[in-house]
Amino acid sequence: MGRTSRKKRSTLANRAIAASAALILGGGGLVAVNVYASAGEGAPGSPSGRPLDAARQMSTIDCPDAGISLPGVPEGARPEADRELAAMDTQITDAYRQFADRKEQIARDPALAENAVLGPLKSKRAASLDRIGTAVERAGGERPQGLEGLAGCSLRADDEDGTGGDRGGDAGDGGQDPGEGADQGQDGGQGEGGQEGDEQGEGEQGEDGQEQQGNGPEASDFVEIQSVRPDADRPRNRRGASRGTFTTDCGRNENGKFNPDNVIAAPGVSNGAHHMHDYVGNQATDAFSGDDDLAGGATTCRNQGDRSTYYWPVLRLQNGQDENDVDADGGGRDQNTGEIQTPSQVTLRFVGSPAGKVTAMPRFLRIITGDAKAFTNGDANANASWSCTGFEDRQLEDKYPICPEGSQVVRSFAFQSCWDGRNTDSANHRTHVAFAQDDGRCPDGFRAIPQLVQRIVYDVPPGPGFAVDSFPEQLHKPVTDHGDFINVFDDKLMKKVVSCINGGRKCR
Repeated sequence: MGRTSRKKRSTLANRAIAASAALILGGGGLVAVNVYASAGEGAPGSPSGRPLDAARQMSTIDCPDAGISLPGVPEGARPEADRELAAMDTQITDAYRQFADRKEQIARDPALAENAVLGPLKSKRAASLDRIGTAVERAGGERPQGLEGLAGCSLRADDEDGTGGDRGGDAGDGGQDPGEGADQGQDGGQGEGGQEGDEQGEGEQGEDGQEQQGNGPEASDFVEIQSVRPDADRPRNRRGASRGTFTTDCGRNENGKFNPDNVIAAPGVSNGAHHMHDYVGNQATDAFSGDDDLAGGATTCRNQGDRSTYYWPVLRLQNGQDENDVDADGGGRDQNTGEIQTPSQVTLRFVGSPAGKVTAMPRFLRIITGDAKAFTNGDANANASWSCTGFEDRQLEDKYPICPEGSQVVRSFAFQSCWDGRNTDSANHRTHVAFAQDDGRCPDGFRAIPQLVQRIVYDVPPGPGFAVDSFPEQLHKPVTDHGDFINVFDDKLMKKVVSCINGGRKCR
């Protein structure tokens, strides 16, 4: 996919403060789709089942995440289960679009939400869930219990996310200089034109009078990083801890490899993510890549023994400027608008365990960290870490940081560091790996592997003018940030990784 041209930062940076003030003063913008339920009317789909008063804003569609509930799907049923789960994501996307298009009508007639949006969505989801159950039975498994209860969805308000606040501590690497990257001078490629037009609410208008599309984030999704309490608690290294590191340099996606696929969660399905991903490392990665394709793919990694796939949702400026994917799946068609930003810095490090030695991870191990649906799912699987250069002892989970002048935005992902010793993937793409416990040890039945810690830095204007791509109904919330990794290290290089980490050395 091509890219729009980039200009220098000057005008945009100068206008950022004015944009922030406009948001603080309630000058519209960065708002989600809001629908007001009439007072006393038991609006269908209210998450609590209680009537909604006129002040409650119904902002999105909330559906049970069937994928998380399917840990025991037989191997033979997984392809069909993955296809149906991806189809259910598309069903939610389509229903959300209908909800957004009819928001004014639904405000006048709340019953319309059930009749035109939620009812048809439930029927489609029930059919997909039934097909998953049938596939499991055909593969010799026992039909999962309670599938029918996962079909129904509801409308929900933006203030019912239930997620946690900020958390202290670095992103799990135990030794990063908080100021790393603060002196990066790249302009980050922001387009000129200013942030007066960053109000991304449905139907909002910028100074140029052109209607802008979008569905978030809101001004309340941002917080000044200097107001966050520092907290750097981490498990202490025990005797025998593996203290080394291995760093792989795979670039910053300078060549612009993007697609809205998710080969881990939705293999074989185009636009399975409904948002655009940045890719570094393996250049053969798309929805249809098998292990052989990845093994033979070219890589942007300096060490050619690393053909791993590293990907994450793109970050965009919310400045009213269109990217080349404005009419494409994963882009404008899925409510992801604005200029895609190339990171100023990407660091990929593998670190050890504070409780002992690590063992080699298997080739083609797949790990998803974080939850792309955490806004509606809750934060049980969320793993977002947002901060600013020079302030990385202050971490945010469910807010975007507003960084002071001269500081850059930092996204960090500390991946799961424990493996079950058998599987390179699982039906829900989660249960074959786990996070270490509070004492640094792996849960029973798991063994420590090198932990991938990603640090992605962006030179964007200060203020609330950016967001990560998301599923449309997730409203670009920061808590939905996530990262994906497929290990395609060759055996020789993986042995070096393990040796360096267990030997306490810093290697590249």
